[in-house]
Amino acid sequence: MERALDALTRDGLSRSEVARLAILQAERTQRRVLLRAEAEDLRNDPDDVAASRALADEMDAIRAW
Repeated sequence: MERALDALTRDGLSRSEVARLAILQAERTQRRVLLRAEAEDLRNDPDDVAASRALADEMDAIRAW
């Protein structure tokens, strides 16, 4: 841990700044993972897929006007 902190603070950032940045990056990563999982769930949900197709068909019909 000390070696990692030393490497990350070499460019002038304080340990607090490095910790803050690491926490923010971890939160962003977690959010992306959760959003990706939610998208996969929706993509694999037959009811949602059917609703999406129905909406796309409806939009195509409106566009044809």
